[in-house]
Amino acid sequence: MTSESTTTGETTTRTRRTNGSDTSMDGGGLAGAVHEVRGALEGVSRSVPDAARASRAVATDLFHAIEKGSDERVSAGVTLSLGLAIGMLVGGAPRLLIALALAPLVAMGLVMADRRAKAGRAAA
Repeated sequence: MTSESTTTGETTTRTRRTNGSDTSMDGGGLAGAVHEVRGALEGVSRSVPDAARASRAVATDLFHAIEKGSDERVSAGVTLSLGLAIGMLVGGAPRLLIALALAPLVAMGLVMADRRAKAGRAAA
């Protein structure tokens, strides 16, 4: 009692447009995409000056707040920022995030260096 079984592989063929790998776009779709991208870029270009002014104001306020802080508070901020950046570096965070974590360290470091220079001049 032997039985024979045959299997036939059925292949289906589809056109490129049907399976999504059509590389040619009709003119209307391409023009619409270009129009959308152009509109998005124009919107961003209109909002960049406002964002730059706002970020400059925030950075100025932040720098004044750091300058008004006590030495202990500034040194604690430096320690926290440096610790965060080192932890992110050891943890394998992207470099951009590590650089962003170091930005407050730079601001606080500049304030501390300025205070030490003023104290050195006052003592002399």
